[in-house]
Amino acid sequence: MIRASGLRRTTALLLTAAALAGPSAPGPLAAHPRAPSARPAPRPVPPPGAECHTRVRGSHATADCFNGNATPDQVQLHLRCARWWDPAMDTAPVTVGPTRHVTLAQRCWLTVRDAWVSHEPG
Repeated sequence: MIRASGLRRTTALLLTAAALAGPSAPGPLAAHPRAPSARPAPRPVPPPGAECHTRVRGSHATADCFNGNATPDQVQLHLRCARWWDPAMDTAPVTVGPTRHVTLAQRCWLTVRDAWVSHEPG
């Protein structure tokens, strides 16, 4: 049997310990991480254009683009050549329709420094 003074002392000790532990300590009413009240993580929004993969082999660059979106996308491959006398090269813009695939290719005389694809709404 617990006396009233012992109960008060125990309650005071528990409250002091909780205050010292700070707000980061989970209390008895803390929500479980999988509780239905927890919000699900938002889904990532797909980019509004074609997905392109670029590869460079020596002086040749190729970009394979697939448009999985419902709207057309206009893509263009750009190259920056490694040598100062070798001009930068761009392909003509190509419109990629929904669920369509295109391959873009371009080259420098000797070596490709950078290759990238630009997108415009089609």
